[in-house]
Amino acid sequence: MKHKVYFSDYHSNIHSNQLDDIDRWYDFARDMLDFWAPVYYPFFVNESPSGFHFEDTYPQEQYDADFARMSRYLKEKDDGFVTFPAYEWQGNGADGDHNVFFKSYDSRMKMPLTYRELVEQLRDVECYGIPHHTGYMPGHRGKNWATHDEAFSPVTEIYSSHGCSESSDCSIPLNVHIHMGPRTEQGTALYAIKQGIKVGFIASGDNHICPAIAGNGFFGVVVDRYGRDEIYNAIRDRHTYAVTRGRMLLDYQINGAILGSEIPSQKKNRLYAEVTAGQAVDRIELYQNGEVVKVYDHIGTYERRQYTGPVTFKFELEIGWGPDRRNFPDIYQKTWDIQVKTQGRIESVEKLWTSPGSTILEQSETQLSMQVVSKKDLPGQGKLSQKNYLTPNIQNQSVIVEITDDIHHSIEVWIDGVRHEIPVAQLLEQSMLFAQEEEVKQLLRERFNFADYYREDPFWHNAYKVLVHRAYPKEAYPMTVEDILPPLEREEDSFFIKVLLKNGEAG
Repeated sequence: MKHKVYFSDYHSNIHSNQLDDIDRWYDFARDMLDFWAPVYYPFFVNESPSGFHFEDTYPQEQYDADFARMSRYLKEKDDGFVTFPAYEWQGNGADGDHNVFFKSYDSRMKMPLTYRELVEQLRDVECYGIPHHTGYMPGHRGKNWATHDEAFSPVTEIYSSHGCSESSDCSIPLNVHIHMGPRTEQGTALYAIKQGIKVGFIASGDNHICPAIAGNGFFGVVVDRYGRDEIYNAIRDRHTYAVTRGRMLLDYQINGAILGSEIPSQKKNRLYAEVTAGQAVDRIELYQNGEVVKVYDHIGTYERRQYTGPVTFKFELEIGWGPDRRNFPDIYQKTWDIQVKTQGRIESVEKLWTSPGSTILEQSETQLSMQVVSKKDLPGQGKLSQKNYLTPNIQNQSVIVEITDDIHHSIEVWIDGVRHEIPVAQLLEQSMLFAQEEEVKQLLRERFNFADYYREDPFWHNAYKVLVHRAYPKEAYPMTVEDILPPLEREEDSFFIKVLLKNGEAG
């Protein structure tokens, strides 16, 4: 792949009262992402004279000042990390929510009531407006594709902490924000494509507590080189793809043209797709005009291979869980000391942090040392959008570790000074779970004088745990497809691919 892929979360909603904390947001974004655009959120919860609470827009004087402050901060950083100032626009709700991204740090917000007015007021400004959580009901904060402007909104946010807006029957739901209603077809991305609308895909968090929360969506942008102009232009030209969690590398071309391109048809239109993921690939689906026309299976191509000698593999190390906060409301986080050691070689490490605070202390050829901070929230507290449909009220931390080692060797996982030896051959067959039960038993004795029970539930349910997910050999996480496209169906056909991983992640 001659082009490079850089990843971002383009939907980190920062509120007026959070601007004092922008340094922490910036540092975490720079640790986790290749470029970033904080999205100023010009709304607050107002209260009617009768006591009814509803979302309202700040007065213009305040949101202008807030946005200028945020933009000035990004401009003055100037430390080589590419950023763009952005804000969320909702209007009267009839056209759907959009985030407006500016190329210049000196731009000003526009807050008209309709999308068409927004497009008109920003027509002479270098910017674009990306719709998000489009799958909700049009007219009620879902996307109204009838008013869509392809030049102003070249891509759409197909996945976020809300869930997925691909289609109404997508396997990933759109159900985190129950008050916004169920998903409907008319606002989804596939509905737009079936109407002939040209639109690319991104995924991003829609988080309100910090950027770059793993599991809430990232997107890759395909460029020749790293730079503000290059990244801005690539998004404008739809050279983007969405991932739900891990940063899979994707090279998708038709007739040698990269994703997002508009190209003339040839007698034989050649598809090329190459993906490298952090987990085992299940299949690649080819969509033509919004419908699946071919499926390329990867499952069954590597599982029965017998390994002798060195093998390269990836596994996820997930850290967290812990005391139920209904009984322990004061225990909301834990700091871990984690080490991974191998007789072979550590090839790569991918961080999948869900909150700031964790860090890699050392990464050598044979050893990975980390200080990891896992967290839990009280049910019903905070904004739901800091979570996703898979992990309510919990912020586990994960890394994907790639190792080359002999099939007959073992790796070592050290958890707070305790050594666990895991045979490579066994890890390629099953996951391993380690729980700190003795610590929680001591805690229950101290807090509640609770020491004995006829079953282990009180201790197991409150124990901190480390899950070493099943490893997969190198043959499992890359996949390449070369094929001839089916005959075209209309004057302008649209093709995209969807990558499904064995663990449910998608791109």
